[in-house]
Amino acid sequence: MPSSSRECRRWMLYALGGGMGHLTRAVALARAAVARSKEKGQRHPPTQICLLTNSPFAAALPIDAELGDGHRIVSLRPTLGRDETATRVTDHLQSSDFDVLVVDTFPRGLGGELFKLLPDLTCHKILVHRDLNPRYIDQFGLSDLVNQFDRILVPGERAPFDSLSHAVWTAPWLIRDDHELLSPAESRQLLEVESDSLPVVAVIGCGKDAEVAQMRLLARQLEDQFQSVATIRFVTPNFDGAADHSGNSSSGVKSISIWPFFQAIRGVCLIVGSGGYNIVQEARATGTRLIGLPRRRLYDNQRRRLDSYGIAAEVGDIQRQVSDALASYSESPLRSNASYQNGVHKAVETIESLFVRD
Repeated sequence: MPSSSRECRRWMLYALGGGMGHLTRAVALARAAVARSKEKGQRHPPTQICLLTNSPFAAALPIDAELGDGHRIVSLRPTLGRDETATRVTDHLQSSDFDVLVVDTFPRGLGGELFKLLPDLTCHKILVHRDLNPRYIDQFGLSDLVNQFDRILVPGERAPFDSLSHAVWTAPWLIRDDHELLSPAESRQLLEVESDSLPVVAVIGCGKDAEVAQMRLLARQLEDQFQSVATIRFVTPNFDGAADHSGNSSSGVKSISIWPFFQAIRGVCLIVGSGGYNIVQEARATGTRLIGLPRRRLYDNQRRRLDSYGIAAEVGDIQRQVSDALASYSESPLRSNASYQNGVHKAVETIESLFVRD
């Protein structure tokens, strides 16, 4: 059962859902919560994180290094069915002690398990509210369910319930603050770029296996076409799938396993990626050019996100789009030290304000 401990504040982060979006947002929030408790020292109870995820990437990512010691990552197998996932989540929540539950995107849970659990939870309940399919809202009566959350956090993008009285808008959530990003030189070193004279194009391979394979092939094609005017890197969080470290085009483009990629973004002039939340908001925060290939997702409308920010989406000859972007960059290189607001800090402050009222 949930408890309220003055010695330690226990955060349960519900970050279920395929891909990287839910997991990366949860890690970004957790990092901010842990850092804030350390900054306040003895005046603030330590924050203890339990991150619940079923991302297929979770096992290979250095999440422990991001959060530090004393925290727990619970990874459910992504191959579990909906009912089995719901059962595992229910068992875990009912057998765990936590003071706040933060649910990313799905107010009733990925398998509907939170619908029955929420009324009996005595902890603070937070919903990270993002765009939802209207049919999903109507089918499950979410208009009533969202009122069971103490706060609704809206991380920088419009969402159906963002005007409710207990909804709090923040800037987009990012896994690094601006002062934490590597310098251009450090970024190029991490990307294994030896030349300082050529712009760097990062092709991001993330998502389903077929999508990663498509992006790797695209990176090779761009390497063949632009190797004399740009350095191409295929960047992926899939550590097992990035075995090609050869730097010459005859054997393929160089592949680099980096997570989070955001830390190295200042060494890149152009990103070729998807229209997912993280890559779009990271590119916007730093002013990095992005060519987005919107992916079809059940709950995330990537094309609408790209269109809303005026970001170039795949509409035909992507090689031409890259050529145009490189020509534009050579005429007007972007600055590499842009500052930005990271919404995770307001999110943490909002959640902690609930404890002050206890």
